[in-house]
Amino acid sequence: MTGQGPLAGIKVIEIAGIGPGPFCAMLLADMGADVIRVDRRAKVPDEFPAEPDMDLLNRGRRSVGVDLKDPAGVEVVLKLVEATDILLEGFRPGVAERLGIGPDVCAARNPRLIYGRMTGWGQEGPYAQTAGHDINYIALSGVLSTIGPAGKPPVPPVNYLGDFGGGGLLLAFGLVCALEAARRDGVGQVVDAAMVDGSALLATMIYGMHALGVWGEHGENLLDGGAYYYGVYECADGEFVSIGSLEPQFYAELLDLTGVADDGGPPMPPQGDREAWPATRERLVAIFKQKTRDEWCEIMEGSDVCFAPVLDLDEAPQHPHNIARGTFEKVAGVVQPGPAPRLSRTPGSIGRPPPHPGQHTDEVLGEFGFGEGEIGELRASGAVK
Repeated sequence: MTGQGPLAGIKVIEIAGIGPGPFCAMLLADMGADVIRVDRRAKVPDEFPAEPDMDLLNRGRRSVGVDLKDPAGVEVVLKLVEATDILLEGFRPGVAERLGIGPDVCAARNPRLIYGRMTGWGQEGPYAQTAGHDINYIALSGVLSTIGPAGKPPVPPVNYLGDFGGGGLLLAFGLVCALEAARRDGVGQVVDAAMVDGSALLATMIYGMHALGVWGEHGENLLDGGAYYYGVYECADGEFVSIGSLEPQFYAELLDLTGVADDGGPPMPPQGDREAWPATRERLVAIFKQKTRDEWCEIMEGSDVCFAPVLDLDEAPQHPHNIARGTFEKVAGVVQPGPAPRLSRTPGSIGRPPPHPGQHTDEVLGEFGFGEGEIGELRASGAVK
């Protein structure tokens, strides 16, 4: 099933993985691509539950169960590749080649194929064959060193920067770029997306500030919580608000609405006086603790302070702004972020809830030209399930 988004008509084969690869495939599916996930045969249940799978990263696509250690299963994937625009995989370098579905073999079947490779360290380099996770990739790229309070160890930002921002999102960008190149000249190519590269790219502005000598140790800078006018404050009820009053006019409004200039303390120092940041932060800490988060919302929402309440995962979908935007959707009873960004003419959509492994094996193989007898033989031999 394909949607009416900008990638409608594009066929994608996703070799099942975790984290950034599925996120990339989800982005493509949200924008209308027909994404078929190749799951391991061993993961296919004997009976499919009535409810959809709960892994939201797998939404919008169908699943076939294939044994990639069986030559007949490998041949199934290669036949799918013959009528596919994109294949993406997230193995360590060399694994896809050993399985018999590497880029050269696939390109021989389909010269127009875009072959996406999602790894942490990349296809070459001293670390290429070693295991790793998001925290390791953003550590090596220099990004992790910039995050966290002063005087404390760097703080892992969940796995947003390596897996999803520097990984899956940039792989999707690379695939669409390569797809456009193939549209022009009819030739596919390999897209080597590494999370260490991608997370470094996300930090381009910070590397520029470092080169200019205006970025120091983590927790002491303009955007990492060092500046008292760009950070998070606790309220009287234990909830939090965010403040981002960088520009002078926004900063002036912060001073006005908090009343910090009239709190009986010393005159406010210039905004750029870094030596005064810690003491001034403590003054604001005390002020924000005088009111609840809702009270601060009443005071600051609609102003130009650059303000927002810090919402948890239950609260965010219920906020009026997110409701007005349709930022979150409910699919098969599960609230989840909707497709982004918004396209005015060919918007994306969540085409279907996440499939169970192997849920569409017969359906997909039939669409790709496998006869009923052939599918039966593959099932009987265990090559597919």
